[in-house]
Amino acid sequence: MVSIYLVGEILIAAVLGLIVLLRKKIQKHTIKFSSKKIQKEKCLISSDNETTFPHDSKTGDDESADIIIVGAGVAGSALAYTLGKDGRRVKVIERDLTLPDRIVGELLQPGGYLKLMELGLEDCVEEIDAQQVFGYALFKDGKSTKLSYPLQHFGSDVAGRSFHNGRVKLEQGTVTSLVTEKGTVKGVHYKTKNGEELIAKAPLTIVCDGCFSNLRRSLCNPKVDIPSCFVALVLENCKLPYANHGHVVLADPSPILLYPISSTEVRCLVDIPGQKVPSIANGEMSHFLKSKVAPQIPVEIYDAFISAIEKGNIKTMPNRSMPAAPYPTPGALLLGDAFNMRHPLTGGGMTVALSDIVVLRDLLRPLRNLHDPSALCNYLESFYTLRKPTASTINTLAGALYKVFSGSSDPAGREMRQACFDYLSLGGVFSNGPIALLSGMNPRPLNLILHFFAVAIYGVGRLLLPFPSFKRLSLGAKLISGASSIIFPILNAEGVRQVFFPVTMPAYYRARPINQ
Repeated sequence: MVSIYLVGEILIAAVLGLIVLLRKKIQKHTIKFSSKKIQKEKCLISSDNETTFPHDSKTGDDESADIIIVGAGVAGSALAYTLGKDGRRVKVIERDLTLPDRIVGELLQPGGYLKLMELGLEDCVEEIDAQQVFGYALFKDGKSTKLSYPLQHFGSDVAGRSFHNGRVKLEQGTVTSLVTEKGTVKGVHYKTKNGEELIAKAPLTIVCDGCFSNLRRSLCNPKVDIPSCFVALVLENCKLPYANHGHVVLADPSPILLYPISSTEVRCLVDIPGQKVPSIANGEMSHFLKSKVAPQIPVEIYDAFISAIEKGNIKTMPNRSMPAAPYPTPGALLLGDAFNMRHPLTGGGMTVALSDIVVLRDLLRPLRNLHDPSALCNYLESFYTLRKPTASTINTLAGALYKVFSGSSDPAGREMRQACFDYLSLGGVFSNGPIALLSGMNPRPLNLILHFFAVAIYGVGRLLLPFPSFKRLSLGAKLISGASSIIFPILNAEGVRQVFFPVTMPAYYRARPINQ
């Protein structure tokens, strides 16, 4: 039986390397059978990233693929490789095949690594100087507590994996719109890197072109919220207080994240609430980081933080969150950040995307005929339900923790923040449960609710002991009310019935089309 986790193999994976390796994976000339290493049929991919399927047509009159994937980031590349292994003819269209330069998507949680293992892609985090991460450390007001992933009960053995391969075509181009006929998506309009406008058709088009997707409005009701921005730095040649751990500093006005991204580099992400950040060009950002942020940084890395500011390689990026609100559309499906986003505080984005790919792979696996768009759409509605418990737990935790960890002028908010720090510092079940949720190892919605309100009740208990008073009772009531106002709107946006009672959804037991 495949081990759920490789003990110690909880990886911080630089997403740049992960994307590149995933893209290389779908371009390999051979795909091998497990331990027997039997080489199978070659993928039809040429040196310029383009290939020709039988009966391919540049005019788009004939379908040259079973599935079109828009976007070759982590989600698109992993999905293409997975479907290719299952024998599908897959065409991937990516706007820019050069090395991406991003400041988030670098943390792969244990739950995400599990999904890589399920997909046979765990080698994608090898040879990119990925760092082992065993948990988190929290810092507040000069105090710290270490939260380790609960890995002690898992073995390290890994069994072989067998698969057949399909054909994957990776092409550079910009998708401009969907090809729609009578409400059914038939493919995409796209422009090649040479400026040639073409049409690609397939029975199923999967849109996973990221947070800036220009196609999502046709397939969902996007309600994008931007609660804050990240200011990113790379700290060089420094040691974090807790080796092989991510670090969260409960700073004012909002959290600071630190984690290793290579053997010599540490990523620092400073969260700034709202959509407006100090100007980098006129020096306001450097002054802000030195005067407001640096005093709150752990002393062990203070010098490296100041050095990174003076080097001037400072980047910013808005943090987006967007609940999944799809329009079931014949011939098309949304995936990845084009479909669903959460605050990146907990590093759950890749875990959600890879979990969704596993769900979608299992749904598509028994289908050989994708040419009945109405029946296929009806069947794939179950995808939106089956993904909910895992995805929504990670989404809700990210949003709730961000609000709890951010500074507040409200006394109840400050008490909730302190209660959370103290609760996690208790260790044992009090830290193992939340860290298992955060890591994607045990993404159960009910556990999230129980621990969240356990923190709130713990906070009330702190207020009332040793001698309760009317003022403290009033503050405790406000704390419970504030906790409810944090988590319930997030759960409502995710869909309470789908999250907690998925088996009551009509699509849960949806049978596959009868023509299969």
